Amino acid sequence: MGTHVIKMPDIGEGIAEVELSVWHVKVGDMVVEDQVLADVMTDKAMVDIPSPVHGKVISLGGQPGEVMAVGSILISIEVEGAGNYKESAQPTAVAVKEAPVAAAPKVEAERKPVAAPRPAVACQGPMVAREADERPLASPAVRKHALDLGIQLRLVRGTGPAGRVLHEDLDAYLAQGQSNASAPVAAAYAQRNDEEQIPLIGMRRKIAQRMQDATQRAAHFSYVEEIDVTAVEELRAHLNEKHGATRGKLTLLPFLVRALVVALRDFPQINARYDDEAQVITRLGAVHVGVATQSDIGLMVPVVRHAEARSLWDSASEISRLATAARNGKASRDELSGSSITLTSLGALGGIVSTPVLNLPEVAIVGVNKIVERPMVVKGQIVIRKMMNLSSSFDHRVVDGMDAAQFIQAIRGLLEQPASLFVE
Repeated sequence: MGTHVIKMPDIGEGIAEVELSVWHVKVGDMVVEDQVLADVMTDKAMVDIPSPVHGKVISLGGQPGEVMAVGSILISIEVEGAGNYKESAQPTAVAVKEAPVAAAPKVEAERKPVAAPRPAVACQGPMVAREADERPLASPAVRKHALDLGIQLRLVRGTGPAGRVLHEDLDAYLAQGQSNASAPVAAAYAQRNDEEQIPLIGMRRKIAQRMQDATQRAAHFSYVEEIDVTAVEELRAHLNEKHGATRGKLTLLPFLVRALVVALRDFPQINARYDDEAQVITRLGAVHVGVATQSDIGLMVPVVRHAEARSLWDSASEISRLATAARNGKASRDELSGSSITLTSLGALGGIVSTPVLNLPEVAIVGVNKIVERPMVVKGQIVIRKMMNLSSSFDHRVVDGMDAAQFIQAIRGLLEQPASLFVE
């Protein structure tokens, strides 16, 4: 028997160290060639570290959340034959995920993993036996959902990666009639003293760092304006009725992207990036719109490139493609970087007003609040109109308050008179 050592690979881009995000194996596990052993996080993406050999895990080189130098020992595997225990040992393949995936908390990473990657399959039964002190892998949302339903999570078979319990698994468990109907009521009034510590690692750590950096470095100010979107919503409904079956359904977002493109022609200082270290503002002719997208691991911002050259349906298709890719962990690093201005929307949960945080090095972010029907006075008459607020933030180091207000007013005029979106 011999030992095969896998070192932290050089992922490129001049990176000298990476964060170990999650282990998919533990000491004593048997692994097979191409099985994913661990995920590591760079500044831009999550990277899979696969096994180049068959064998038994004999040691792990770090803990989830630990920052490791490139070239340091990541994992040692006992193999048949002489092994490959020498300084030049490197993994034979490194698969770069096209988007970050959830990094399991350290307390969950200790869960007994499967011996080899398993695809998501239909639930193979209503329940699964686990040790009393064994924590099943599950997101905080799934844990809360299970608590609300009165389900003991350790009894539910997980069909996600590495046996992670999904919302669908809870539904399958309930369908098998294993839950106690009275448990949700009892749980609602039961006294609780439990605590859970979740290390801030992986993508969540990167998001926290970026948000903190943005609020500390940029001089944020926000501007809120209400917009009558009755006309643009009528246009959207008309276009969907006429072309939806052949071209796809339009949401409001493509109209907002088009309004950004047209308004930015008169406000080039807002379609810009600010390098505060070099003290240089770069104004872009191209409009690369970042569309903030919520995923299971947090906020991601895929980029609709060259929005100035896209039609409504082209923008709609690209927004849908990128949002799906981001949520499913399939967006590439290039698709998650390079925006010049960001559009953020919580849809029906958008509330009345918000104060979005800038996506540095951009100098503007446009936030969309929910649409509500309200009585408004139009030409002396009280009528019901569809109203929506835009809550936008700007970097006051680069954008003056007057310019920001005029920019948002330009967007307002375009959306309230939607034919002007297409008049050159």
